[in-house]
Amino acid sequence: MRRLIPALLASILSLAPGLQPESHAQSYPSSPVRIVVPFAAGSATDIVARLMADEFRAEFNQSFVVDNKPGGSAQIGAEIVARATADGHTLFMTTNTSHSANPHLFKKLSYDPIRDFAPVANVTRIPVIIVVNPALPVRTLAELIAHIKTQPGKVSFGFGNSIGQVVGASVAKRAGLDVITVPYKSTPQVIADTLAGQLGYGVADMASAQSLVASGKLRALAVSSIRRSSLMPDLPAISETPGLDGFEVIAWIALFAPAGTPTDTISRLNAVVQRALTKPTVREKLASFASEPAPGSPDDLGRFVREQLDSWGRSIREAGIQPE
Repeated sequence: MRRLIPALLASILSLAPGLQPESHAQSYPSSPVRIVVPFAAGSATDIVARLMADEFRAEFNQSFVVDNKPGGSAQIGAEIVARATADGHTLFMTTNTSHSANPHLFKKLSYDPIRDFAPVANVTRIPVIIVVNPALPVRTLAELIAHIKTQPGKVSFGFGNSIGQVVGASVAKRAGLDVITVPYKSTPQVIADTLAGQLGYGVADMASAQSLVASGKLRALAVSSIRRSSLMPDLPAISETPGLDGFEVIAWIALFAPAGTPTDTISRLNAVVQRALTKPTVREKLASFASEPAPGSPDDLGRFVREQLDSWGRSIREAGIQPE
């Protein structure tokens, strides 16, 4: 009789879905969730992560904590998430740096951007701009290029992420410039040294530099999208500069989980992001730091990541950047 009880119970549960144990999706999250950000606090990715964390807290009535792990061109954060338990309690808010550029910039990575991560949701795209200290007597990218050519090997440019490196190197290559490249751990440091006059120019995401440009403390020269951004419509695209026609390298921010995370959990997280991106308050917050929403499904993000991996590879090779 004792042997029959488990089988009988299983049979009853199979016929009565309402009596079945609570699913993973229904019980998720069962503890605080960590959102790893591979860049410093104050970066565009950090800002977006904190905005989405607020939405998740409200939806799930659970703590979602942003954990900044800068360094290694986003490799430190990526490795942490790639090795985390795939239960949805560790997430990764990251960018093209870890998933589009690093595979082409480094000979060896401790993670695979496709194999080790489950796409959750594309969140936003942020224009990247070239900025200078207003004390520098240039007002256009063409004037900056001419200025650099009068001082070969003496003008430096800084970048705090992969898109800054690729944009800066690509412009220098196509314009025939001899410049000093200075890598930083994050964009805020690039901005600080550009303000201090320690860099000739910097490449920064619009989110980090917009307020300083508006206040006149920095001067923006061009944006890296093929067309002008609706967020700064008076700022020319790099492609408008003679000799740089067709230029485009875009940045993006998206949410991932460790590979193997249950699909029901991913679907619930994606649904929260999609709803958030339709809210006027969220869209206004994104626009306030120069970020444009990019809604889509997990499958959309998976396809996008593969496309961007190929696109960035072409740009990096054309720029002559050798993997480290």
